[in-house]
Formats: sequence, C-alpha cells, structure tokens
Amino acid sequence: MTTSKSIKRFTYQLNRNPTSHKAGANTLTIKDNVGKDNAHDTGTKGTSTFGTTVTMTVREARALQKFLNENLETGESTSTTS
Repeated sequence: MTTSKSIKRFTYQLNRNPTSHKAGANTLTIKDNVGKDNAHDTGTKGTSTFGTTVTMTVREARALQKFLNENLETGESTSTTS
C-alpha cells in the first residue's frame, strides 16, 4: 500500500507492505520537488541542489517523528543545536 502527499516543495511517500517481513520493506521517502531549472541555494558558495531524495525505514521515520514532536513546539522561535 502506498500513500503520498505533495506540497509546494516536497512530496512525502509512505510504502507499507503488511505481508513482508523483509527489512526495509516499509519506507518513507521525502523528495524535493525543486526542478533542475529551479535549483535552490544550499548556503554554500557556488553550490545548489535539485531533486534530492531521502528514504528511511518506517522505524527511522518514527524516531524522526518523535524528535520533531518533542522539539517543535507551537509558537517556539528558538533553536538549539547539539
């Protein structure tokens, strides 16, 4: 089963296979929708990116979700780097 959602800059795609017991069968993919002609600056002089894709297992996605839920509070404007 595949579920996806697109917003202006990203497409999120969740692939679930309830019958597979193979590691990595259930994944979350986040794809940057910026096209090659619309490459955006990465903040590093002379470099740009386009079409970046990040794929992670559902277990890794849940760890990311927990991190975001714990650290992105509504209305919070400060950032902490560890």
